[in-house]
Amino acid sequence: MNPPQIAPYGSWRSPLSARAIAAGSRPIASPQVDGDQVYWLEGLADEGGRSAVVRATEEGGRTIVTPAPFNVRSRVHEYGGGAALVAGRVIYFSNFADQRVYVQQGDAAPRALTTNGAHRHADFVLDVARERLIAVREDHAHNGQGSSNTIAEIRLGATGESDTEGRVLASGFDFYAAPRLSPDGRRLAWLCWNHPDMPWNATELWLADIAADGSLAAALRVAGGAGESLCQQRWSPRGELFVASDRSGWWNLYRVDAAGLVALCPMEAEFGQPQWVFGQSNYAFVGDDEIAACCSERGQSRLLRIDLRSGAVAEIATRFTKIDDVAAVPGGVLAIAASATEADQLVRIDLATGDYRVLARSLDAVPDAGYLSPGEAIDYPSDGGRTAHAFFYPPHNLDFAAPAGDLPPLIVFSHGGPTSMSTSALRLAYQFWTSRGFAVLDVNYGGSTGFGRAYRDALKGQWGVVDVEDCVAGARHLAAAGRVDGERMVIRGGSAGGFTTLSALAFHRVFKAGASYYGVSDLKALDDDTHKFESRYSEWLVAPPPERDRLYAERSPAQHAYRIACPVIFFQGMDDKVVPPAQSQMMVAALKARGIPVAYLEFEGEGHGFRRKETVQRALEAEASFYAQVFGIELADAVPPVAIMAGREAAERSD
Repeated sequence: MNPPQIAPYGSWRSPLSARAIAAGSRPIASPQVDGDQVYWLEGLADEGGRSAVVRATEEGGRTIVTPAPFNVRSRVHEYGGGAALVAGRVIYFSNFADQRVYVQQGDAAPRALTTNGAHRHADFVLDVARERLIAVREDHAHNGQGSSNTIAEIRLGATGESDTEGRVLASGFDFYAAPRLSPDGRRLAWLCWNHPDMPWNATELWLADIAADGSLAAALRVAGGAGESLCQQRWSPRGELFVASDRSGWWNLYRVDAAGLVALCPMEAEFGQPQWVFGQSNYAFVGDDEIAACCSERGQSRLLRIDLRSGAVAEIATRFTKIDDVAAVPGGVLAIAASATEADQLVRIDLATGDYRVLARSLDAVPDAGYLSPGEAIDYPSDGGRTAHAFFYPPHNLDFAAPAGDLPPLIVFSHGGPTSMSTSALRLAYQFWTSRGFAVLDVNYGGSTGFGRAYRDALKGQWGVVDVEDCVAGARHLAAAGRVDGERMVIRGGSAGGFTTLSALAFHRVFKAGASYYGVSDLKALDDDTHKFESRYSEWLVAPPPERDRLYAERSPAQHAYRIACPVIFFQGMDDKVVPPAQSQMMVAALKARGIPVAYLEFEGEGHGFRRKETVQRALEAEASFYAQVFGIELADAVPPVAIMAGREAAERSD
């Protein structure tokens, strides 16, 4: 082996190209079992990023089931999820373009079940006895935040398409989720909540009998309310109802009894997650009296077997540090799993041995370990006596070493949500930077999931404060420890992470550059423009009226753009309904007016989160070009340069 070449940090040649990262990833999610068949959803970058139902073949391959141009995505709550159900070799799904529900039987072309484009549906359950689907329905007949949410039926036995959209079964709350039919078909359970709560703040679990005519009768709230978040209720094969509740300070599993909730196995671990999307699954019944469940502890996952009678817990040893989307199969479970050296993959895990078989991979090939930097879990002090958590990725490339005494530039990642959780699972988007000689810090700031409710609630009323302080403290911690160059530190993030990024640049002088992906810049404008699901989220994150108006003005980066003194690059999808383009455009205009170096790329056809491989590649290359220009780094890659502007120069547009 040749000795490593000496070259400055940031200038190393890497085998991880932006093109390979953009083209190689196929997001996989939502595994389902139908008889002896396994299905899942897969994002197809080569087909414009559409999501399709895919089936495993007996030969160990895969076949795409839903044909182009169908895109299996729901827009209920805008974030969707729960967009497909497979039952009896029949697929029911929501199509993104028109938000109609379709049915596909065998190799026949999908057929529309619904005709009203103002009605969006998600989280389907099949009611075989009554020949209907039960689903969450979001009615946009009045547009915008005037939409109404219910649980409703879609009739399968109707003679004409116009007759399929049946009655509303449950209404009166602002939001609904997770209708679940009991095994005998006689009862329906569901979750609901009202503004200004988000589902990770407070939800209610309701239960009703199904009357002879299919309507709901004797509806009763059985758990939940103010200060308690419930999620992922499930019926056991015996007809008992289970749910995850954070009443103990952690999302633990409970049995629903006549007297209330009975804890299965109390632990300081999370068996649930924020309900940004429908159809989440942290556990599954693998027998009449046993659950297989994944739980998260400090950003790391474990797979457990739980005896429903005794509460005894046994860990199933696996190599994975991230496990999600659990579904039961004979003798085991399906799950989306990853580790520090393996990207998301659909695996079938044997519960007796922990052995596994890969059914699908999000990446066809993973780089040699010599080009990968495993995440190092670190804790560090932050403001107010808090301890913050993060994963640190030092530069690593077997072909290169830096000159003696040189320190690497640092990129701080501020995740979205802001309730999301960073894990140590392999993300090539991080390795793209570390293999070029950048260090990466992925921060689980106060407000992140995975550390209990108290840590999540640290962001209550403190958005733009606690998250920013924890990112700033992490960068300073690494600089003080001599692990990164304190004069070359960058912060970047998307959506809520973009707000954290812009706030850090406006109110602190730690970072020398920033990158905002569809980031929030004006809190008042966000309230005015955003969709119903998040329209009052800021009341919890910042403050309810009338105090919020003062705090909005104090914390909105758009109101303090004059404080930003370093270069910033912005990326924006023009079809973004969550954070509209105006949020980025106002910041670009403000910085240009002051002569601050700024770059702006907007992408037609992209929404909240980029899906097209051309977009992902262009954005990553532009970000690398931007940092190289700011810090005077000579990139090893011949990437298209991004235009950094000031004054009246025109913004670059990409499509």
